[in-house]
Amino acid sequence: MRKLLTIVALPLLLLSLPYLSVAQVAITGTVTDSKKNPLPGATISLKNSNFSTTADNSGKFSMTVPGDKGVIVVSNIGFSPQTINVDANNKSLSVILTEEAGKLEEVVVSGLATSIKRSNLANSVASISSKELIGTTTQETVDGALYGKFTGANVSANSGAPGGGISVKLRGITSIVANSQPLFIVDGVYFDNSSINAGLNIVSKAAGQGSTLFQDNPSNRIADLDPEDIDRIEILKGASAAAIYGSKAAGGVVIITTKRGIRGNPRVEVGQTVGEQWQLRKLGQRSWDTAKVKDAFGAAGLAIYNANNGKIYNYEDELYGRHGVMNNTRLDVSGGSDKTTYYAGVTYKNDQGIVKHTGYQKTSYRLNLDQKITNTIDVSLNANYVESESNRGFFNNDNTSTTLGVSFVSTPSWVNLYPDANGNYPNNPVAPSNFIQTRDLITNRENVTRTLLGGTANWRIVNSDMHSLKITARAGIDQYTLATTAIFPKVLQFENGGNGTNGASIYGTTLSKNSNINAFAVYDFRPSTSMSFRTQAGITAENIDQNTVVSTATQLIGTQTNLNQAGSIQVQQNKLIQKDRGFFAQEEFNYKDIAILTAGLRGDKSSRNGDPNKYYYYPKASGAFNLHNLPSWRWTEVNQVKLRVAYGQAGNFAPFGAIYTPLVPVIFNGSTGSLIGTTQGNINLGPEKQKELEFGLDLGILKNRVTFEGTYYIRTVDDLLLNVQVPGSSGFTLAWKNVAAIRNNGVELAVNTIPVINNDWKWNLQIRFWKNTAKVTRLDVPAFNTGAFGATLGTYRIQLDQSPTQLVGIAGPGESKDPQSGLHRFGDAEPDFQFSCGNTVSWKNFEFTVLMHWKKGGSNINLTTLLSDIFGTSPDFDKKSLDPTGQKVNGAYRLSQLGVSARTWIEDASYFRVREMGLSYRLPKGIVQGISLIKVGVSARNLINVFSYNSYDPEVSNFGTNAISSNVEVTPFPSAKSIFFNLTVTF
Repeated sequence: MRKLLTIVALPLLLLSLPYLSVAQVAITGTVTDSKKNPLPGATISLKNSNFSTTADNSGKFSMTVPGDKGVIVVSNIGFSPQTINVDANNKSLSVILTEEAGKLEEVVVSGLATSIKRSNLANSVASISSKELIGTTTQETVDGALYGKFTGANVSANSGAPGGGISVKLRGITSIVANSQPLFIVDGVYFDNSSINAGLNIVSKAAGQGSTLFQDNPSNRIADLDPEDIDRIEILKGASAAAIYGSKAAGGVVIITTKRGIRGNPRVEVGQTVGEQWQLRKLGQRSWDTAKVKDAFGAAGLAIYNANNGKIYNYEDELYGRHGVMNNTRLDVSGGSDKTTYYAGVTYKNDQGIVKHTGYQKTSYRLNLDQKITNTIDVSLNANYVESESNRGFFNNDNTSTTLGVSFVSTPSWVNLYPDANGNYPNNPVAPSNFIQTRDLITNRENVTRTLLGGTANWRIVNSDMHSLKITARAGIDQYTLATTAIFPKVLQFENGGNGTNGASIYGTTLSKNSNINAFAVYDFRPSTSMSFRTQAGITAENIDQNTVVSTATQLIGTQTNLNQAGSIQVQQNKLIQKDRGFFAQEEFNYKDIAILTAGLRGDKSSRNGDPNKYYYYPKASGAFNLHNLPSWRWTEVNQVKLRVAYGQAGNFAPFGAIYTPLVPVIFNGSTGSLIGTTQGNINLGPEKQKELEFGLDLGILKNRVTFEGTYYIRTVDDLLLNVQVPGSSGFTLAWKNVAAIRNNGVELAVNTIPVINNDWKWNLQIRFWKNTAKVTRLDVPAFNTGAFGATLGTYRIQLDQSPTQLVGIAGPGESKDPQSGLHRFGDAEPDFQFSCGNTVSWKNFEFTVLMHWKKGGSNINLTTLLSDIFGTSPDFDKKSLDPTGQKVNGAYRLSQLGVSARTWIEDASYFRVREMGLSYRLPKGIVQGISLIKVGVSARNLINVFSYNSYDPEVSNFGTNAISSNVEVTPFPSAKSIFFNLTVTF
C-alpha cells in the first residue's frame, strides 16, 4: 500500500514543483475617490487572468499575485480604471480613482448567465444605480422612480392614488391588445406585475360604454418591491438586447439587482424620512350668482341656492385638500468575511393620500446571503417578504355618477353636502351621490402579502489562464395573495331607496404563484492575450399559476357586509395557468477589446400557444467596434469611439385563452349546461413577434469626463393579434387572428459630463433626448376605432400607414376628413419627443441634485372638462378665451361643439416639471464617535410643474396600463407634489 501511494504521489509532487518554486507577492491597499472617501466593492483584478478580488466596506483589499511581479487593474463604476505594476517593492498601495462621466467599467447583461463591460457593449442598455434611483428623494414605487432617468421610455402615472399605478412603455407600442409592459426580473426571479380589477363595475357601471377593460383604477404589483432594496437596474429596451428572454420580452426587460453584503465589519445604516404631499395643481371653482344658477340648474336649483343664502363651499379643498403625511423608516445591516457576506434590510412606509381615508402602508423585509462553499462553488440566496395595504378611494369613469370625481364635478359649490351634528349626510339634490358621504363611508382596499425567494449556485469546474468552465443554476419563486375589499353600504345616497344595488360588498382574492428554474454552462476560451471566446448554453422553465375569485354580494341586509348577508350573490373566477419551456445559446468573440461580436438564439414553447410543443425562435446578433483601441489610434484627447450594430427578435404571447372557444354557462328547463361562445378559438395561434435593428455611436473625450451615446432603431412588430369579425357561415362572429404589423422608428441621445471637478467642487451633468415614431404597416381588416368613448369625443383609430396611437374624431367645419372614415386626425398620444436634464453639484460636504423632465407633444382626451361643462361647474366656464367670435363663454362654447367637432376634448398634454430636487449635507467625519456618516437633507418630488393642459395633470389614464387608450382622462385621483426631510446615520 505504501509503495502504491509513493507511485501515485511522486508524479503529483514532480508536477507541482514548478508551482511551489514560483515566488508570490502579497499586495494590500485601499481604494478611494478624489475626496478620500472609500470605494467599497471596487474590483482589483490581475491583468490577463481570472484572479480578482473586491474592496471591503472600508475600501481595503488584499491579493496574492503569483510570480515576483504582475499588473493589476483597479476599477469601479463611474471611475476611470487604473493599471498598476506591482512587485516586492510596490505592494502597499493607496489607489485614488478619478470620476468619469460614462459608466464604462460597469458590467451589464449580455446573456442569461453572463455580463460584459459597458465599453464593449453592442446594445443600448440603460442602467440606473441605487444613488440615481433613490439618492435624491424618497420614492413610493420602483417604476415611479424611473421617470426621466433613461432614454427610450414613456413612463406615466395612471392615477395619483396611493400605492402606485404606473405605465411603462419602452420604444413605443408593441401590441394593440396584449400587454405592452416590460418583463421585470428581480435577482433572477420572474416578478409578476399584474394589474387586477377589484370588481367595482357592479357599482360604477363604467364598462357600460366604451372599453370594458381596466377602469377600476387598480395598482400594479411592481409597487410591492421596495426601492430601498435595489442596488442597480438594467433596462433592455429593445429586442436586440431583450431577445435572450424570447416570448416574454416584446415590451422590453427590466433587470433589478438588489443590494448585497460586502466583505468587512458590520455596516449598519438607519434612515428616516418624514414628508408631506399635497395636490399638484388646483383648478379652483366656478363663481356663482343667481343668473348663473338659474341658467345651469333651473328654478329648482335657484331655490336651493337662495335657501342657503348663496353660501359657497370649497369642495376642491374638501375633497383633494388634505396634506398627507408621509413616513419612511429604513434599517439595513451588511458585512461579512471572505467566505460569507450578508445584507439584511427592513423598510416601513406609511403614506397618507391627499384624499381623506386614502393611504398606503407597506412593510418590506429582505435578506440576501452569499456563501463560498469551496474555492470553486458559491451560492447566493435572496429572500423578500412584503405586507402592504392600499386604500385607493373611488375614482375614474362611471355611468352612475357615483365615483368621487364624477360626483364632485356634477355638484355646484353652493350645495351643502356636510353631515349634521348627528353625523347624518344630506342627499345631494342635484346629483345621484353625495361625494363627502361616499368618501367617508365606502371601502376600496388592496391588501398584499408577498414572498419572493431566489437562489443561484455557481460551480467553476475549470479555471485557468486559457480555459474556464462554469455551471450556473438558478431558481426562484414569486408568490403573493392579493385581497381586494370594496364595500358600498346601503346607507349611501346612490345605494338606498331603490337606487343602485341596495348596498354592495365585493371581495376579491388572487392567489398567484410563479416559479422559474434554469441552468447554464459558460465556457471561456482564451487562446492568446489578444482574443477570447465565450460560449454559453442553457435551458429555462417558467410556470405561472394565478387564480382570481371575485365574490359580489348586493341587496345587503341591514348594515351587514358579509357575503352571506345579502339578497344576491355572484361569483366570478379567472384562472391563468401557463407553462413555458425554452433554451438559449450564445457565442461571444472579443479581439483585443477592438471587435466584439455576439450571436445567439432563444427557443421557446408555451401552453399559451396553439401548439404547446412548437418552438418559436428568437435570434440575436451584434457587433461593437472600439476604434480607439486600434494600434494606429493617435487622438489622445478622444478616449472612446465605438460603433455598434445589433439585431434581435422577441415575442409577446396571445391573450390568455385566445386559443380556445369559450363555453358560456346556461340554465335551461332547470338544468345546467354550456353553450358554445361566439368567439372562435384558434389552434394555430402563435405569439406576436418583433424584429429590431439598432445602430449606435458612443464617444468619450477628456479622459471620459464627457461621454455621448447615440442610438437609432427600427422595430417591426409582426403578426399583431386582433379579435376580428368572421363570416357568419363559420358559426361564430369573432376570432383571434394575426392580422396587423407596426413599425417603430426612434432616436435616443445621451450626454454625460463632469464639467467641474476639484477638491471642493464637482458638477455632474446628464442630458437625455428621445423620440419614437410609429406606423401601422399591415392591416388585414378594415380600419377601426378602439379605446376611449367614440368619435364624438375622440378615439383611437387603427389605420394602415397611420400611427397606432392617433386620436381622431368627428370633423367640424373647415376640418379635413379622412375619405374612408369621415373623421379628422386631431393628435397623437405618442409624444413628439422627451428631454430630461439631471444635475448633481457638490461643494465640500453639500450636495444639490435636480432632475428636470420635458415632454413635448402627446395628446389626451380630456373628458373631465366635458363632464364639468355639462353640469356647469367648470372653473373656467365663464371665461372668454376659446370662442373665435368672442361671443360664448368657454363652457358654453365647448358644449356647442359637442357633436360638431371632437377638437374641444383632445388637448395637448405637453409638460415641463422638476421631477426631483434635493439638498443634503454630510456632517464631518468623526464628529460623533462610533458613527461613520451622518447625512441630513431636504428633498422634493414634482415641486415645479408647467403645462397648459386644462385639468389636474396631463399624466393620466382612465384605462390603466392598456397598450392602446392610455391617454384618456375621466375624473381621476389627482396627482400630488411632495417634500421630505431626510436623515441617514451609518455606523
